[in-house]
Amino acid sequence: MNDTTTAKIAFIGAGSVVFTRGLLADLFTSPELAHARIALHDIDPERLATAEGAARHIATARGAKPTITADLDRRAALEGADFVINIIQVGMNEATRTDFDIPARYGLRQTIGDTLGIGGIFRALRTFPVLRALAADMAELCPDALLLNYTNPMAMNVLYLSRIAPDLRVAGLCHSVYWTMHDLAHLVGVPFEEVNYLAAGVNHQAWVLRFERAGQDLYPLLDEAIAKDPGLSRRVRVDMYRRLGHYPTETSEHSSEYVPWYLHHDSEIERLRLPVGAYLEITEENTASYERTREALATGAPLPVEGTLEYAPQIIHSILTGTPRTIYGNVPNRGLIDNLPTDAVVEVPCLTDALGVQPTRVGALPPQCAALNSAYIAVNDLVVRAATDHEPRHIRHAAMADPATAAALPVERIWDLCDDLVRAHGQLLQPELRAELGH
Repeated sequence: MNDTTTAKIAFIGAGSVVFTRGLLADLFTSPELAHARIALHDIDPERLATAEGAARHIATARGAKPTITADLDRRAALEGADFVINIIQVGMNEATRTDFDIPARYGLRQTIGDTLGIGGIFRALRTFPVLRALAADMAELCPDALLLNYTNPMAMNVLYLSRIAPDLRVAGLCHSVYWTMHDLAHLVGVPFEEVNYLAAGVNHQAWVLRFERAGQDLYPLLDEAIAKDPGLSRRVRVDMYRRLGHYPTETSEHSSEYVPWYLHHDSEIERLRLPVGAYLEITEENTASYERTREALATGAPLPVEGTLEYAPQIIHSILTGTPRTIYGNVPNRGLIDNLPTDAVVEVPCLTDALGVQPTRVGALPPQCAALNSAYIAVNDLVVRAATDHEPRHIRHAAMADPATAAALPVERIWDLCDDLVRAHGQLLQPELRAELGH
């Protein structure tokens, strides 16, 4: 690996400019990374140019002097990279809207649609062909690089990579655990810096196993806060916490999609104030933010330079400087959680230092939490098997096994829905999976 002054960091999907901006703002905060080589890649020339302009602006604002390149050719960006940050979104807004609009015609409700359920399944199937090409390029051009994946569906993508490219160094990164604990600390009135915590499970459905300050359990303070504020009980994850005994680490909008109890029922949508189709609004806001960035660069208007506290910059700094940190990563299980499948992708605390990303063994999850995670993992496995085994029937099997989809639709309608989505996404899927199977 290059030293800290010449480390090469490739951004794949850099046209996701909002995310790229935040990561670069964090990277350029570290003096050790102020002279890094930043290689930006996107397949959209306009978005790539905007990302490059934003990167140069942020570097100047941070007082950093990196070498910045922008390439439409992915291989040029990957050549000799030490770190690869993957933030692609295959199909962009049009594909996302398809993932919502077609299921909605069947009466299937989604809020975010990027992790599990019909939306997660087809987002994964669109992404896998690009991941396969990326892994092949990395094996040739930067075999020792660490791939830091942010692209959802996180667990499906990392599982797919672990099966098609077992020698690839990869960690999946998500901010949900950090921000959950940050918000819980605020809710119980304890400074976040004084909180100690342990969470584990699967991405977007991990569980807060320990929540403490100086050895004192803070869960009783959370119970008191919930009792004092009736509005808190109108949140899905508070409802799940009260029934399961452990707080889930993703928002209520996300959490509602991974279980069969909420979105199929009008009364639950009202009781828990669930915003059906919420991700479509998020997508529109992301597009608007991109347009504001592009306009600011074109006119010379001020452009905010705000960090994100995301894990990728912290991991890169730790590996290059030896500074130890604990982050949460998504990695193959391999004995980390006893009562989940060995080859499943799980989310656990990881030590990061000069030796890389080192997952922590957690042991067994509470059985009720493991049961829900196991249902999630079964869907992941079937989606990945559809791609690796070239078996289009497994797409339907995954949808049949998905808790929220199975709760909402009879099996014939599930197969019809999959046919419609296969037809709609067409060329974005690998050829072997484009078959329409009927009933």
